Amino acid sequence: MISFIDDPPLKAQISSIEKITMTSDKHSVSLDDARRILAAGEAKARAIGQPMNLAVVDAGGNLVAHIRMDGAWIGSIDISINKAFTARAFDLSTKSLAEDAQPGKQFYGIHASNGGRIMIFAGGIPLQRDEQIVGAIGVSGGSGEQDQAVAEAAIAAF
Repeated sequence: MISFIDDPPLKAQISSIEKITMTSDKHSVSLDDARRILAAGEAKARAIGQPMNLAVVDAGGNLVAHIRMDGAWIGSIDISINKAFTARAFDLSTKSLAEDAQPGKQFYGIHASNGGRIMIFAGGIPLQRDEQIVGAIGVSGGSGEQDQAVAEAAIAAF
């Protein structure tokens, strides 16, 4: 609690805001979480020799943090962010969604929804804490297999 404030009603209000913030961190990925996740993903991308864009979104699908490794495609910035958004929006990996988004499958055409933000190829994975989705990671810049491998390595740090 902030200790330099002497006004008791204001102190009480700040205390309740701090409690809400602490509680909400349990229900959403924090910046510290995102940094740890991104560092693990970046390490994997370096290990396989593929520059990547990596993005982490919170429980609301909003961007928390993004990195673009040196040499990673500029066009993959948006894709990585949208892969993370997609994984959170549907609470499943973009790899799984892609399998059901092919012609004749139940989610065919879903990529055109949400203003075109839906990505239907590997590299987006939801983040879970205590069996609750709290955010997602999205990775882009390599093949689908590379993107997926980096995303899996990243979530292992969560």
